[in-house]
Amino acid sequence: MSQPAATRPDRPAYPVERWIGFLAGLLSGATKLVVGHPFDTIKVRMQTQGGHGRFKGPLDCLVTTVRKEGFRALYKGATPPLLGWAIMDSVQMGSLNNFRLCLQGDDPSVKLTSVQQGIAGIGAGVVVSFVATPIELLKGRLQVQYDAATKTYSGPLDCARQIIRADGSCLMFRSFFWVLWGSYDVYTNELNKMGVNSSMVPFFAGALAANTFWTISFPADAIKNRIMTHPANLPRLTIRECARRMYRAEGIRGFYRGFLPSFLRSAPTNGAAVLVYETVFKHGKQWWIEEDLV
Repeated sequence: MSQPAATRPDRPAYPVERWIGFLAGLLSGATKLVVGHPFDTIKVRMQTQGGHGRFKGPLDCLVTTVRKEGFRALYKGATPPLLGWAIMDSVQMGSLNNFRLCLQGDDPSVKLTSVQQGIAGIGAGVVVSFVATPIELLKGRLQVQYDAATKTYSGPLDCARQIIRADGSCLMFRSFFWVLWGSYDVYTNELNKMGVNSSMVPFFAGALAANTFWTISFPADAIKNRIMTHPANLPRLTIRECARRMYRAEGIRGFYRGFLPSFLRSAPTNGAAVLVYETVFKHGKQWWIEEDLV
């Protein structure tokens, strides 16, 4: 009678959970760029210029941008996140999975609570902030170049060179990822209880979690983008001073300019990205285990 194949003794019991998240994150980040960047351009332009009379609203911003600058303008600043979002999602998802494993005691079969999922999200948010901040800074500066009069940088490399020369350091993005991944677990559980097709649960849960995330974190994102697109030749803004100026000039509405395109973007973009992540993670893990047993 033949003996069952055993795992190779030189490999840990669960090697795949440690690294497969990084690979799946690369593909989910690329998905975000293709689906979401035009919405992001409108959001950033509304956040940084919406209160200065340049645009009447998100639709006017979209129409004006395409009419004056062409459709490709919607992908301005896309070069940094083309690699950046792939790298950011790789770091975020890989870190998230490793923090989950830490909370599980290195046993992936252990079920985490929604609170524990949120704690893992906080850890992943802190880690990815070190990668996301310079990428977001480059993207934001390039997205608000409207014409020859406002063009300061010839491209991403020139933008990076001037920022490093003038600023020296970047603002760390304050992560609200605990909301994203905590609510994702809640929505996943509820959708499963409702009998939603299991293959589509990641898409719908990711979409709902993303909308929850942006609803709560949008004011912080607006402040971040104002600071990041603040002219380099002017004194640097602090978070408190930026928030004070925004409230004094525009009231509460100033913190939610560009919210509609962001809200509309977040569902399909993050739903698709999470679906890609979960699919690659599931099949990649299955493939690795099968190879491990050969």
